Amino acid sequence: MTIEHREQEERFVVLLGDEEGELAYTRPERGVIDIQHTFVPRSARGQGVAEALAEAAFQWARERGERVVPSCPFVRKWLDAHPEEGDVVHKDWVRPADRRRA
Repeated sequence: MTIEHREQEERFVVLLGDEEGELAYTRPERGVIDIQHTFVPRSARGQGVAEALAEAAFQWARERGERVVPSCPFVRKWLDAHPEEGDVVHKDWVRPADRRRA
């Protein structure tokens, strides 16, 4: 699976035949990417595409010294399963479950 980073479009893309999967982000401030959403066409779901997109985004952020705000619900769930990736999460981000407890 080949993932392309289209930085000008602020998204990571994987071509899946005539369709594409994507992980889209915004840049709210210098050095921060806010992952907004992940999309995988129905025909490719359950094949690890979304996971590969998340891994690519976190690897890119780590290599560039960027911090990640995981606004996307899928990415938040993915982080629960991959706590080792938390080193690039923005320090001011608070998990939704932790906000309810405060």
